[in-house]
Amino acid sequence: MSLTRRQALASAAAVLASSIARPAIAAKEPIMIGYLPALTGPSSSTGIGINRGVQLAVQEINAAGGIDGRQVELIVRDTQSEPTKAVNGAAELIHSHKVSVMLGPVNSGESLAVVPLLARANTPQLHPCWVDTLTDPKKYPMCFRNAPTNQQIGAAANRYVVEVLKRKKVAVISDTTGYGTASVNAYVPMLKTLGADAVYQGNVDAANPDLKPELLRMQSAGAEAIMPWSVNAGFLSRIINTRGQMGWDVPIVGQTTLGSGQTKDLLEKPEYWAKVYPNNFRPVCYGPGGQLNDRTKAFLDRLKSAKVDFNDTLLWWVAVGYDTPRMIAEAMLATGTEPAQFVGYLNKLKKYPGVYGDISFTPDQHNGYPDEEVVMVEANSLRDGAFNLAPGYSF
Repeated sequence: MSLTRRQALASAAAVLASSIARPAIAAKEPIMIGYLPALTGPSSSTGIGINRGVQLAVQEINAAGGIDGRQVELIVRDTQSEPTKAVNGAAELIHSHKVSVMLGPVNSGESLAVVPLLARANTPQLHPCWVDTLTDPKKYPMCFRNAPTNQQIGAAANRYVVEVLKRKKVAVISDTTGYGTASVNAYVPMLKTLGADAVYQGNVDAANPDLKPELLRMQSAGAEAIMPWSVNAGFLSRIINTRGQMGWDVPIVGQTTLGSGQTKDLLEKPEYWAKVYPNNFRPVCYGPGGQLNDRTKAFLDRLKSAKVDFNDTLLWWVAVGYDTPRMIAEAMLATGTEPAQFVGYLNKLKKYPGVYGDISFTPDQHNGYPDEEVVMVEANSLRDGAFNLAPGYSF
């Protein structure tokens, strides 16, 4: 049966309309963001806290209409604190889900394995991991760090031990993860530069149930301070407990997890938390009169309204988790999801106003956290995930 002219015109118009409508519909499809937290396993304390902030941010972004009308779909793969699972998860998110950007991994051990993979796939990445080699604009031009480096963290901790506490004989210990071993390798030379001596240096399995032999070696070597580097709360609590059992009155200075609620819950006595000084960050610390700054206080109020739990986490973990999707959303709102344009936007980012801190990048510098915001705090001052500054600091 032949078509009349009117039928032919109507059919052509329908085809044209459908061809115009398809891109409009496609433009409203969700934006896929890959996310690789360690939600289980021995290094999960960081991931659990960061995840609370990430989930809240994505909920808020989507409730406000998404990114240019497109909802954010977070595709999550738990790395289980294992580099191999992180690599497998990253490969799946890149190839099967075609994610526009990768958030994480959130632990350095997993990121050491994942960063080169994402670079080969030309997938933009934003992570909060500290190992120095994890950002290199020449090798990994699409990888950005919105957290401090090991150099920044170690510099603050080492200066505190040597210049404030006046301790020159130091024991440096870590677990055997990529993060732990990289930290010891970075920090011992830094201590020597300051005129201190690492009288003990060791990497110990985080599952080791008895750390007394290690602390006895430290004590015999004349250590005046212990510097542990691990995100494993069980490992860190065993160091603190063993020091307490020995009645050894030396300060413990090091990784932020020393002050976490998970570490606190594993202490045999509350008083063992005295003279423990973890790294932390000025924007999420209490100032004069025990007050947070206005931006952080407003954030904490929102978290409490959302019933976010702080018993087992730290405010900075939640804050960096919250800031990261919002930074991604801001970049995509300005440029879209095309990788080169997204990366170009981040390369010009200046003082992004995060709760965790103001972040800036340049084409030659993909480490975004300011030096002056890295501080030391008193572990036993923990309240709502935040701390008082350690003795010797001021706002």
